[in-house]
Amino acid sequence: MEITTHSPEETEALGARLAQSLVPGDVVAFSGDLGAGKTALTRGILRGLGYPGRVTSPTFAIANEYDTPHGRVVHCDLYRIPDSQALLDTGFDEYLDGSAIVLIEWSENAAGILPAHRKTVHIAYGNSNNDRIVTFEEDDV
Repeated sequence: MEITTHSPEETEALGARLAQSLVPGDVVAFSGDLGAGKTALTRGILRGLGYPGRVTSPTFAIANEYDTPHGRVVHCDLYRIPDSQALLDTGFDEYLDGSAIVLIEWSENAAGILPAHRKTVHIAYGNSNNDRIVTFEEDDV
């Protein structure tokens, strides 16, 4: 499925709609260029799950955890992780135990250790400045 949004607010609203289909154990793998809107979509997902606080990209922390009315959410940013082994060295695999919704920016840096069943979301720049093309897939690799 492919959807085009025309503002950061629309991208967040799309994330809120996506949140309605997520349950603990789901892994959402995001990909897209720097600044494409991965964090905006994540902010929307957390809003859709009822999280009222501030949501920021965990670029330096690698992972932020949020408690929502729908369960724990782990938001990972793997931009600074060079490969799957480096990620495993951080203990990342513990987040994949099925107890949380796991949202992973720069998921391509964890390609070798992501679960076979996951949701993949690619965000690309559209024709105008604020347009984003968001593509959703359900993977079983």
